[in-house]
Amino acid sequence: MKFLFFAAAVSGLLIACDSQRLFEKNTEFKERIWKISEPAEFEFQISDTVKKYNLLLNVRNSLDYPYARLFFNYELTSPDHQLLSKNLVAEFLFDQKTGQPFGTSGLGDVYDHRFPLLKNYVFKKPGAYHLRVEQFMRVDSLPGIVAVGLRVETNKLPN
Repeated sequence: MKFLFFAAAVSGLLIACDSQRLFEKNTEFKERIWKISEPAEFEFQISDTVKKYNLLLNVRNSLDYPYARLFFNYELTSPDHQLLSKNLVAEFLFDQKTGQPFGTSGLGDVYDHRFPLLKNYVFKKPGAYHLRVEQFMRVDSLPGIVAVGLRVETNKLPN
Protein backbone atom coordinates (compact mmCIF):
# COMPACT_ATOMS: atom_id res chain seq x y z
CA MET A 1 0.00 0.00 0.00
CA LYS A 2 2.86 2.39 0.83
CA PHE A 3 4.44 1.65 -2.53
CA LEU A 4 1.25 2.61 -4.41
CA PHE A 5 1.02 5.88 -2.50
CA PHE A 6 4.68 6.63 -3.22
CA ALA A 7 4.30 5.80 -6.93
CA ALA A 8 1.23 8.03 -7.18
CA ALA A 9 3.03 10.90 -5.44
CA VAL A 10 6.06 10.64 -7.72
CA SER A 11 3.84 10.50 -10.82
CA GLY A 12 1.96 13.59 -9.64
CA LEU A 13 5.20 15.50 -9.13
CA LEU A 14 6.51 14.58 -12.57
CA ILE A 15 3.31 15.76 -14.22
CA ALA A 16 3.29 18.98 -12.18
CA CYS A 17 6.88 19.80 -13.19
CA ASP A 18 5.99 20.85 -16.74
CA SER A 19 8.11 24.00 -16.82
CA GLN A 20 7.00 25.08 -20.31
CA ARG A 21 3.27 25.10 -19.56
CA LEU A 22 1.82 28.51 -18.76
CA PHE A 23 -1.84 27.55 -19.16
CA GLU A 24 -3.78 24.39 -19.92
CA LYS A 25 -7.51 23.84 -19.69
CA ASN A 26 -9.86 21.39 -21.38
CA THR A 27 -13.59 21.66 -22.01
CA GLU A 28 -15.43 18.34 -21.88
CA PHE A 29 -18.55 17.82 -23.97
CA LYS A 30 -21.68 16.14 -22.66
CA GLU A 31 -22.39 12.78 -24.23
CA ARG A 32 -19.14 13.03 -26.24
CA ILE A 33 -20.76 15.36 -28.78
CA TRP A 34 -19.34 18.73 -29.85
CA LYS A 35 -22.28 20.86 -30.92
CA ILE A 36 -21.77 23.75 -33.29
CA SER A 37 -23.68 25.90 -30.80
CA GLU A 38 -21.13 25.12 -28.05
CA PRO A 39 -17.76 26.67 -28.91
CA ALA A 40 -14.91 26.10 -26.49
CA GLU A 41 -13.63 29.36 -25.00
CA PHE A 42 -10.48 29.97 -22.99
CA GLU A 43 -9.03 32.99 -21.23
CA PHE A 44 -5.39 33.09 -20.19
CA GLN A 45 -3.01 35.69 -18.79
CA ILE A 46 0.21 36.86 -20.40
CA SER A 47 2.61 38.94 -18.32
CA ASP A 48 5.91 38.55 -20.20
CA THR A 49 5.79 40.21 -23.63
CA VAL A 50 9.39 39.34 -24.49
CA LYS A 51 9.07 35.54 -24.49
CA LYS A 52 7.81 33.52 -27.42
CA TYR A 53 4.85 31.21 -26.90
CA ASN A 54 3.27 28.20 -28.56
CA LEU A 55 -0.51 27.81 -28.56
CA LEU A 56 -1.68 24.23 -28.99
CA LEU A 57 -5.15 22.76 -29.29
CA ASN A 58 -5.81 19.60 -27.30
CA VAL A 59 -8.38 17.27 -28.86
CA ARG A 60 -9.65 14.13 -27.18
CA ASN A 61 -11.75 11.85 -29.38
CA SER A 62 -13.23 8.38 -29.15
CA LEU A 63 -13.40 5.70 -31.80
CA ASP A 64 -17.00 6.82 -32.35
CA TYR A 65 -15.73 9.82 -34.30
CA PRO A 66 -17.10 9.14 -37.82
CA TYR A 67 -14.55 11.04 -39.96
CA ALA A 68 -10.80 10.97 -40.64
CA ARG A 69 -10.35 14.75 -40.24
CA LEU A 70 -11.58 17.45 -37.92
CA PHE A 71 -12.17 20.99 -39.18
CA PHE A 72 -12.29 23.82 -36.66
CA ASN A 73 -12.06 27.60 -36.57
CA TYR A 74 -10.24 29.56 -33.92
CA GLU A 75 -10.06 33.24 -33.04
CA LEU A 76 -7.49 34.79 -30.72
CA THR A 77 -8.28 38.22 -29.29
CA SER A 78 -6.15 40.62 -27.26
CA PRO A 79 -6.92 42.20 -23.86
CA ASP A 80 -8.41 45.18 -25.72
CA HIS A 81 -10.63 42.82 -27.80
CA GLN A 82 -8.67 43.19 -31.05
CA LEU A 83 -8.63 40.15 -33.34
CA LEU A 84 -5.04 38.87 -33.48
CA SER A 85 -5.38 35.61 -35.35
CA LYS A 86 -8.20 33.74 -37.05
CA ASN A 87 -7.86 30.53 -38.97
CA LEU A 88 -9.65 27.46 -40.29
CA VAL A 89 -7.66 24.35 -39.42
CA ALA A 90 -8.01 20.78 -40.67
CA GLU A 91 -6.27 17.97 -38.79
CA PHE A 92 -6.36 14.20 -39.21
CA LEU A 93 -7.54 12.12 -36.25
CA PHE A 94 -7.46 8.83 -38.18
CA ASP A 95 -5.40 7.45 -41.07
CA GLN A 96 -7.42 7.90 -44.27
CA LYS A 97 -6.56 4.50 -45.74
CA THR A 98 -6.35 2.18 -42.75
CA GLY A 99 -8.70 3.92 -40.34
CA GLN A 100 -6.11 3.56 -37.58
CA PRO A 101 -6.40 6.30 -34.98
CA PHE A 102 -3.63 8.83 -34.52
CA GLY A 103 -2.80 10.33 -31.15
CA THR A 104 -1.98 8.68 -27.88
CA SER A 105 -4.35 6.40 -26.03
CA GLY A 106 -4.54 6.03 -22.31
CA LEU A 107 -8.21 5.31 -21.75
CA GLY A 108 -9.28 2.43 -24.01
CA ASP A 109 -11.07 3.93 -27.02
CA VAL A 110 -10.08 7.56 -26.26
CA TYR A 111 -7.20 9.26 -28.09
CA ASP A 112 -5.41 12.51 -27.27
CA HIS A 113 -3.98 14.89 -29.86
CA ARG A 114 -2.11 18.17 -29.62
CA PHE A 115 -2.23 20.41 -32.70
CA PRO A 116 -0.20 23.63 -33.08
CA LEU A 117 -2.26 26.77 -33.61
CA LEU A 118 0.52 29.37 -33.29
CA LYS A 119 4.27 28.79 -32.89
CA ASN A 120 6.84 31.29 -31.62
CA TYR A 121 4.08 33.82 -31.02
CA VAL A 122 4.94 37.08 -29.26
CA PHE A 123 2.16 38.80 -27.34
CA LYS A 124 2.56 42.58 -27.59
CA LYS A 125 0.60 43.53 -24.45
CA PRO A 126 0.28 41.97 -21.02
CA GLY A 127 -3.20 40.97 -19.93
CA ALA A 128 -6.03 38.51 -20.50
CA TYR A 129 -6.19 36.93 -23.94
CA HIS A 130 -9.19 35.01 -25.24
CA LEU A 131 -9.30 32.03 -27.60
CA ARG A 132 -12.55 30.75 -29.10
CA VAL A 133 -12.67 27.41 -30.94
CA GLU A 134 -15.66 26.05 -32.83
CA GLN A 135 -16.09 22.90 -34.86
CA PHE A 136 -16.54 23.55 -38.55
CA MET A 137 -17.90 20.30 -39.91
CA ARG A 138 -21.00 19.84 -42.05
CA VAL A 139 -23.08 18.64 -39.11
CA ASP A 140 -24.48 20.52 -36.13
CA SER A 141 -23.63 17.77 -33.64
CA LEU A 142 -20.24 16.11 -33.97
CA PRO A 143 -20.15 12.72 -32.21
CA GLY A 144 -16.99 11.23 -30.77
CA ILE A 145 -15.34 14.45 -29.59
CA VAL A 146 -14.86 14.05 -25.86
CA ALA A 147 -13.01 17.31 -25.10
CA VAL A 148 -11.19 20.25 -26.62
CA GLY A 149 -8.59 22.28 -24.78
CA LEU A 150 -5.93 24.94 -25.01
CA ARG A 151 -2.31 24.70 -23.94
CA VAL A 152 -0.14 27.81 -23.86
CA GLU A 153 3.54 27.13 -23.32
CA THR A 154 6.75 29.11 -23.46
CA ASN A 155 8.98 28.24 -26.37
CA LYS A 156 12.37 27.12 -25.11
CA LEU A 157 13.82 26.68 -28.59
CA PRO A 158 15.36 29.51 -30.61
CA ASN A 159 13.09 30.70 -33.46
